[in-house]
Amino acid sequence: MKYKLLLTGNNKTVIGEFFTQMNFSFECLSTTDRYDDILNHMKYFHPDAFVYCLFRETSNDLKKFNNVDDVIFRQKLPIFVIGDPEECDTFTKAAPMMTVNMLQRPISTRNIEKEIVTFLDAKREIAEQEEQRQEQQDKEARERAEEEKKAQEKARREQELLETAAAVIAAGTVPNDDKRRKHILIVDDDSSVLKLVKGYLSQKYDVATAISGKVAMKFLETRKTDLVLLDYEMPVENGPAVLAKIRSDENTKMLPVVFLTGVTDKDKIQEVLSMKPQGYLLKPIEAERLFAAIDSVLVRKE
Repeated sequence: MKYKLLLTGNNKTVIGEFFTQMNFSFECLSTTDRYDDILNHMKYFHPDAFVYCLFRETSNDLKKFNNVDDVIFRQKLPIFVIGDPEECDTFTKAAPMMTVNMLQRPISTRNIEKEIVTFLDAKREIAEQEEQRQEQQDKEARERAEEEKKAQEKARREQELLETAAAVIAAGTVPNDDKRRKHILIVDDDSSVLKLVKGYLSQKYDVATAISGKVAMKFLETRKTDLVLLDYEMPVENGPAVLAKIRSDENTKMLPVVFLTGVTDKDKIQEVLSMKPQGYLLKPIEAERLFAAIDSVLVRKE
């Protein structure tokens, strides 16, 4: 890719060398020293650098060029000045506030090309690094925003679960009468499973349901149950984590827990069995096996 150079100055020989001998590295356009011409060429050509080729310019000639300094500065356009020591000194005095790269003659065409290309390559590399850094910052900002959004959504769902639990808990209130029916708490994140199992058990037991471990523990803080049917795979807290909480609480550590799950992985099953639940039933659920397991646990409890 060629760099674009906007050229001006009285040294037509050097300007011609840019077009004829440095055309492999540069795409060039020449302009006058008039303010309007320079601004229009900058606007439509979009140069990568400005090159002033000096030859006997007066201080008044150079002061006119000083007028475009603000525009060049805003566009972060590097300026190269080519001239002999006296001409370069005249330029510096005429434009003392302008930042330029001086290339003093005698200097070969090849070295002029090398100096400008090296400078612009370094400038481009810095710009690319800054762009990559900005892209990384933008990416990290998007990821933080996404994580925050997920956290807010998670908090909203948990709040909904707790609000739902209030109604579930109220519906599943267990009478304290010794002659009451036995009470079962079903914990499963699948509402269709909750509905199915509750349908089976309601003919014989009082039943409450919880759609997460968090809701189940909230229930157990204020209500009693005779047995917990616990799913293994649940979001946030799985079944083993909920069982660990039940066993660590003085008020619930003796509570019978039966896993009701589709998990058949031997390692996972072994992990659960090491926690000594009172049963482990595999889905799909068969009403006869379910009642037999529950009755067996409740008889042992009594």
